[in-house]
Amino acid sequence: MESEEEFKMPLLGDEAPDFEAQTSQGKLRLSDFKGSWLVMFSHPGDFTPVCTTEFMAFAELAGEFKKRNCELLGLSVDSAPSHIAWVRNIEEKTGVKIPFPIIADGNKEVAKKYGMIHPGQSATETIRATFIIDADGILRLILYYPLTTGRNMQEILRCIDALQTADKHHVATPANWKKGEKVIVPFPLDQESAEARLKEGYECIDWYLCKKELKKE
Repeated sequence: MESEEEFKMPLLGDEAPDFEAQTSQGKLRLSDFKGSWLVMFSHPGDFTPVCTTEFMAFAELAGEFKKRNCELLGLSVDSAPSHIAWVRNIEEKTGVKIPFPIIADGNKEVAKKYGMIHPGQSATETIRATFIIDADGILRLILYYPLTTGRNMQEILRCIDALQTADKHHVATPANWKKGEKVIVPFPLDQESAEARLKEGYECIDWYLCKKELKKE
């Protein structure tokens, strides 16, 4: 039985663990993506139905990720030849070309570093884990989905928009926020600031919850 240490999960705000791995597009290191945002995601297995729909959905939105300076990187415990055969099959059967690399993690080295194997789901397959890593290599968001549930790609794009907006403008984003909508003004840290913000033209429910429009870019 594998020890808990081998399934240790990284935490938000940690530097994403580096690695070197064989992929469907040659050897890559995580550090190769430095300077770009990255969505790294694992799937249970090649030639499986839910995973196929996910890869097609990622591929169809690859241009949207590029607009956000964000790369895509898949992973499973299948071999590189299996990955190559699968993406060729997807293109042949559906016309959708998979443009991003897929890690062949047969020894589970990367999966263990990122906590992608959850024994309660499967002791051998990686779950549907999604990691958003920023341009400085910092882990910013983690999403876990069970084997039976496909991911929502629009939600992943929305999360990237929210993170990048918060970083650029030093704001927060409310529930169900979408790019272009009002953002939340930072929480006041003293009574004087709390009182002043009510006079600054923000849309306030009260001193602790105020929204504002961002200038059009």
